Amino acid sequence: MDTLILHEKFDYQKLIETTINVSIIGVLILCQGLVPIHAGNAKIAQVTAPDFDTGQLKEKILNEISPEVRQKNFENKIRQKYPKAAIYDVTSGVKHIKLTKYYAGKPVRINVVEVDMKLAKDFELTPALSSDTSLQSRRTITTIAKNNNAIVALNGTYFKPQTGVPLGTLMINKKMYTGPIYDRVAMGIFDSGFDIARVQLNASVKGGGKTVKVDNINQPRMLSTYVLVYTSEWGKYSPYAPKYGMGLQVVDGKITKASANPIEIPQNGYVISGPKNILQPLLEKKDAELIVNTNPEWKNVKHIISGGPYLVRNSEVFVDMTAQKLGAIGGRNPRSAIGYTADNNLILVAVDGREGSSIGMTLMELASFMQSIGCSNAMNLDGGGSTVMYVNGQVVNKPQMKGGIPLSNAIILSQTPKS
Repeated sequence: MDTLILHEKFDYQKLIETTINVSIIGVLILCQGLVPIHAGNAKIAQVTAPDFDTGQLKEKILNEISPEVRQKNFENKIRQKYPKAAIYDVTSGVKHIKLTKYYAGKPVRINVVEVDMKLAKDFELTPALSSDTSLQSRRTITTIAKNNNAIVALNGTYFKPQTGVPLGTLMINKKMYTGPIYDRVAMGIFDSGFDIARVQLNASVKGGGKTVKVDNINQPRMLSTYVLVYTSEWGKYSPYAPKYGMGLQVVDGKITKASANPIEIPQNGYVISGPKNILQPLLEKKDAELIVNTNPEWKNVKHIISGGPYLVRNSEVFVDMTAQKLGAIGGRNPRSAIGYTADNNLILVAVDGREGSSIGMTLMELASFMQSIGCSNAMNLDGGGSTVMYVNGQVVNKPQMKGGIPLSNAIILSQTPKS
């Protein structure tokens, strides 16, 4: 018997819509009690359904299961949100928007990148250091982006200009490179979405039945009583121990050296530095285990990048400069910001400033702008001379220095590595 082969193109979109329509009708029939449910002779239930818009329900279902419908809705939403802007395609689910707004009667140039993370499912958002091996490094946004095959990059968190060490929480692929400063706000990046909160370090070193609290990781010493941990990314040697203090070299979980002088930081370990009376119990037993967590306890967090202050919290404008000791960044300046919408779409913003053709924004103006474009939560990033955005191979804003100043770190959108 011959097999009949149909060559007619199959319309999967129509099949999906038909299936949804039949499902909705079935639910409505059951809920409206048109088909009472029986068990033997006993009537079990007859439910009256609340009123709802079946058209909206159908559209919402299609938006979740059909990439074509989702892409169309995403494009419509962008056009409605930015009616007078220039809009460019970057890749599926990623749009670059250029617009000008006016504050105090003067222009402000703004670059926005919006990402539907479900459409851009082959890409992920991650922080990136200027060097894979050293925190004390600075490179341009273009170099950082190209080294990481990024299609989008924005300058990241604050850093120490003299050295390039990030000043705030920075975690990449679950490895904590630097700890928080002043419990500043940070974004946690998960496989399932994002969260923004003020972050504290919850770290300790355990050994010989003793637990020693760790105050920070790869950050400058603020108090002589602090216990700090330095990893190999800090540099070849740890700093001098504080007065009446010492450093302990840990290799593969074993303490191998103690000294008040700088100690070589091993690739397969770290150096603990702090008051001698606090670290002595660890030295006596010669073993040490570093445990690093955060508060809030972000389980399954992959990456963290700090900033500050908040701009939007729970869909409301919220700027807390004083609480995070960021009073020096007020005024009208170039700005960088990151946020996300209620449905976990990503928003990156770069604002040009300090020139006649673009005067920059205050933090309150930036916060109001982030709220107006749909951010449910958003935070400020390093700005001023650091503000620079890269899209598809080029810098798209006009930083004060052509191409942007060398940076310590950035936040990038790049293709997800294949496992």
